[in-house]
Amino acid sequence: MNQEFTLTGAAYIRVSTEDQLEFSPDSQLSRIKEYAQTHRILIPETYIFLDEGISGRHADNRPAFMQMIRTARKKPKPFDVILVWKFSRFARNRQDSIFYKSMLRKECGIDVISITEQLSGDPTSILVEALLEAMDEYYSINLSQEVRRGMNEKFLRGGVVCPPPFGYRMGKARYEVSPENAPYVQDIFSDFLKGMTFRQIAQKLNLAGVSTARGNAFEPRTIKYILGNPVYAGMQRRRLHASVPKSSLSVVPALHEPLITKETFQKTQERLRMMQKIHVNNTAAPASFMLQGLVRCSSCHSVLTWSKKGHSLQCCKYTRGQCFRSHSISIQKLNTAVLKKLSADLTLPGLLKWLQRHEVSENEKNTMLRSFISEIIFSRKECTFCIQYYI
Repeated sequence: MNQEFTLTGAAYIRVSTEDQLEFSPDSQLSRIKEYAQTHRILIPETYIFLDEGISGRHADNRPAFMQMIRTARKKPKPFDVILVWKFSRFARNRQDSIFYKSMLRKECGIDVISITEQLSGDPTSILVEALLEAMDEYYSINLSQEVRRGMNEKFLRGGVVCPPPFGYRMGKARYEVSPENAPYVQDIFSDFLKGMTFRQIAQKLNLAGVSTARGNAFEPRTIKYILGNPVYAGMQRRRLHASVPKSSLSVVPALHEPLITKETFQKTQERLRMMQKIHVNNTAAPASFMLQGLVRCSSCHSVLTWSKKGHSLQCCKYTRGQCFRSHSISIQKLNTAVLKKLSADLTLPGLLKWLQRHEVSENEKNTMLRSFISEIIFSRKECTFCIQYYI
């Protein structure tokens, strides 16, 4: 017998990895459908929204929730009510809960209903709902603190509290040495102490077809992170309290096998500190230049940017070890060559004289060039400049 539905509803389901007491997604949906059937509410499949393995502390971090809110704001309204297993599934942050419930009711005419926490229509229901929201937020904060406390205790005992870094794989209770990648870690430290730069090491690994722990290409910053990570000397680090700055990490002995000696790690840190001092003393560079953002590498089509020396440009991907052909060129040589090419391509002597005037700022020159040039392809190998003009 067909049942006549009086309302259209949406179902919102959320499960988090940290809460072991909540119903599974299937169980929540089953209970919601039973409630909807009893109360003659039709829930189309397209209006079932699921966030799995996600905390309810912040709405912005829940994609299905935000999709549901965007759908609810369409005109005419697509559904009349949103059904949840408990109000804690909707939000565990009172600010988010109040904001979104109020917006849904006032702007969209949509109510949020908890199928297990029924509220009456009298004014006391406002107090009950506020109490439930406060209890949910307290539970969430308290649970977060308990999880952090447990993780910290495990960390202090040398246990594993995060995914294995490059060079290791996950064992039963500790990191295990990865036979495939561990030798590369040792090479990274060895090459660095021999004088190789971050970019050179990254380029060497990329040419060998090696990928990071996340399957990405190596960059100079990846190499720098590996060189500063005490995990490779048999240690591990962690920020024990959220209020502690990221620069103040606790370092303790771990249970896994080190890939390098503590002496090698110490020498590496000394060289890193020395490089940092040199970098701080050599960071001065002009704010902008005439051809900023216009010149591109002929090999990978990336933009040429300031080099560390401050008087030349280099392919930005080459500096990260992802492009294998240098396109270094001095600013003065580049400006001269481009102006010569413009003179050959255009019959605008007034413009060329204006671009060479010292009293005109580099930003003004750049704005003018961008008005009729889309890009300039520079080939260092061929020593050529190909200027693409807007038609």
